[in-house]
Amino acid sequence: MYKTLLFVAAAVAFASAHEDVVEVTRAIAVLNANGISGNVTFTREEDDKIRIGGRIIGMKPGMYGFHIHEKGDLSNGCASALGHFNPNGNDHGHPHDENRHVGDLGNIEFDSTETANLNFLDHLIKLNGRHNIIGRAVVLHSMADDFGRSDHPDSKVTGNAGGRVACGVIGIMDYTLPKANAATTSSASVLMALTFYTFVAALM
Repeated sequence: MYKTLLFVAAAVAFASAHEDVVEVTRAIAVLNANGISGNVTFTREEDDKIRIGGRIIGMKPGMYGFHIHEKGDLSNGCASALGHFNPNGNDHGHPHDENRHVGDLGNIEFDSTETANLNFLDHLIKLNGRHNIIGRAVVLHSMADDFGRSDHPDSKVTGNAGGRVACGVIGIMDYTLPKANAATTSSASVLMALTFYTFVAALM
């Protein structure tokens, strides 16, 4: 009985120590395929919205679907990134819709120089927590996203945005470390709990 209680105490202390986690503040994805190249950055703002920035070149002038997909697996090209990141099980929609995939970032526009300059905010994607996009893939599509508003059978699933022409895995670019005092205290708590458990268990 005492052993069980002490083990639980040690486990609680261990879990508490891991509450002091690294907070990602900026991420980046690099796209380079089919003559398309560029960088996309994701920066956490003070209001916890994410600013999407960067530049992509190589598409004819027009609007093209731009989404976060579930997996960062590019072993079979963009196809293995699976579908849109959708942890809430919603329909596909416009970035401003309440009912949308987390990964629905709408369209980006390429100008007459075949360049898309990105600078916009999104309130749903995050760099930490349940809506975390780190390790997932950003995907550029071959057609415009219809925001789930057409009669096409793919409209409420993919926005009928066509094939995947370029993609990149989202990786950590910058982060903040936990406070030194908190980390030290948590580590000490774990060490003390486990040492105490080992000592008492040896006596029983």
